[in-house]
Amino acid sequence: MHEGNVSAAEALQKLKEGNQRYLSAATCPGDVSQAIRQKTCDEGQHPYAIVITCSDSRVIPESIFSAGIGELFVIRVAGNVMDKHQLGSVEYAADHLGCKLVVVLGHEHCGAVGAAMGHVPEGFVKYITDEIKRAIGDEADEYRACCLNVAQSVAVIKESLGVKDDDELKVCGAFYHIGSGEVEYLD
Repeated sequence: MHEGNVSAAEALQKLKEGNQRYLSAATCPGDVSQAIRQKTCDEGQHPYAIVITCSDSRVIPESIFSAGIGELFVIRVAGNVMDKHQLGSVEYAADHLGCKLVVVLGHEHCGAVGAAMGHVPEGFVKYITDEIKRAIGDEADEYRACCLNVAQSVAVIKESLGVKDDDELKVCGAFYHIGSGEVEYLD
């Protein structure tokens, strides 16, 4: 059904290689040309990976992984938390687009994690920080809290979608170091 899709291992390698190119790039080397826009318009999208990340404006998956139009299926929500909407998007990309790799990408200096650690927000953001607080408990170290939050989202995806370790679909966590641009894989 999805013959052109790469394996999870190949997708992860592409992400790692793309991040290495990004570390020394001055501009995004991903293809955003008129030709690729027209091709994806005519032939549809065939992303090789699903990336769930924060809405933070400093975290741009297509740049971080040197990807162009049609290469990544990106889901962004503050604090990279998972609910039924995000799970439905992951399910769609895996089932209908044939993606075999899901990466939950947390990052340093995450405002949502900081809010969950530091105070009790009001309004709708409380739904996000409450979810993060459940994941991190009383963790006081920002890096460890971000990693716990990523691990929680990975676990929610695996449990909700019934992903087993030997499945074709792989789910992993990662942490983006904003200052250096490096992606650290947590699994």
